[in-house]
Amino acid sequence: MASFLQIVASERLKLFKSAIWLLIPISPLLAGIIGIFVSFDNVQPAERYPVLLGAMSIFHALMLLPLLTGILSAFVCRYEHGGGGWKQLLTLPVSRTGLYAAKLLIVALSLAATQLLFLAAIIAVSAYHGIASDIPWRMLLAAVGGGWLACLPLAALQLSVSTLWSSFAAPLVINVMLTLPNLLIINSKQFAPYYPWAQPALAMVHSISTEFGAFALPLNSLLITVLGSFAVFLAAGLIYFNRKEL
Repeated sequence: MASFLQIVASERLKLFKSAIWLLIPISPLLAGIIGIFVSFDNVQPAERYPVLLGAMSIFHALMLLPLLTGILSAFVCRYEHGGGGWKQLLTLPVSRTGLYAAKLLIVALSLAATQLLFLAAIIAVSAYHGIASDIPWRMLLAAVGGGWLACLPLAALQLSVSTLWSSFAAPLVINVMLTLPNLLIINSKQFAPYYPWAQPALAMVHSISTEFGAFALPLNSLLITVLGSFAVFLAAGLIYFNRKEL
């Protein structure tokens, strides 16, 4: 257990010694700027928070959150691909599974930090608009937590790709190419729930929009799909990594 925690601490140190960690607050900051310009004219008081959450989360969850997931997943493998880094890490008394889990944990915690900052941005913007008196915590926490949970399958998938390729840029390019179609795929009931890059947006906006496209799907079905895809991607990544020659 101590060795696993040492690996986690080492991964955290590598993250914060680089400039990559500066990307963590960017999406919440941009979402907050969008929220400032939201107009509540002709909006009923009970609908103000859903309107604000929808405006702030759609670009955050549809584009920036999947991109950040790919960047973080590629970064945690960057140093190990050069100079025998994988072998150096495995000289420690930790298994390959433990090493893989530590890297995935760092990505997951970083994404959790982003989501918490997004929640803080919503509260700050609501105070700016003077509507912070009755905060719907259940709705906001469900959106933030659901978005984080829906990022995990994508993180597991991106991490497996990043262990496959030694190039730092190649997984990022693929991630960008597969994120851009979200703008179209999100409207499809057939494809969006099974498309990892669209799942964060579905999970975050589901509580306030169930009238079009994949948002009309039952939440239970979406969660089963998210958890199922996470299990599949994690298992596939672990099997490959444990058999990979380092």
